[in-house]
Amino acid sequence: MIGIILPLVKSRLFLMNDVRLSGYIPGAIGRIAELHGTYYHEHWGFDLFFESKVAIELSEFLRHLNEARDGFWVARVEEKIVGSIAIDGVHRDSKSAHLRWFVVAPENQGQGIGKMLLEEAVKFCRKKSFGRVYLWTFAGLDPARHLYEKFGFKLCEEQEGNQWGRTVTEQKFELIL
Repeated sequence: MIGIILPLVKSRLFLMNDVRLSGYIPGAIGRIAELHGTYYHEHWGFDLFFESKVAIELSEFLRHLNEARDGFWVARVEEKIVGSIAIDGVHRDSKSAHLRWFVVAPENQGQGIGKMLLEEAVKFCRKKSFGRVYLWTFAGLDPARHLYEKFGFKLCEEQEGNQWGRTVTEQKFELIL
């Protein structure tokens, strides 16, 4: 039998055991803002408004993080942050958790990292006895929508809006726990 040896691209090939989830680490705010800023600029034309909104709101969230209600995770491959997700439990009184800052680096998409992050966030919400988890996104992010729906999130609201700095069809998804 003749075998074919294919070159391995180190940044694209890894085992799920090589992915580490952790909480905040130094540089996380800048890296998460960068991931959001570059991806959404390249694919959707978002600009400084959006990237600065991510950096400011994420910074404020982490400064006031309350582990009794809030969760924050980064995914790392070879110590480089390649994704993130957060649960903002500020509306805990209404039994609601807000899923935010969910992103995976383009070169790491489709490798199960998003699924790992979303599993961790939903598990956290169940542990903290939230009744529902919701998120805001916009139409056209089909791979993310597919993942949300795989986890049981349902589209519950849709409207034109510009909370991202340009007009898009905003969508609210909700998961009843």
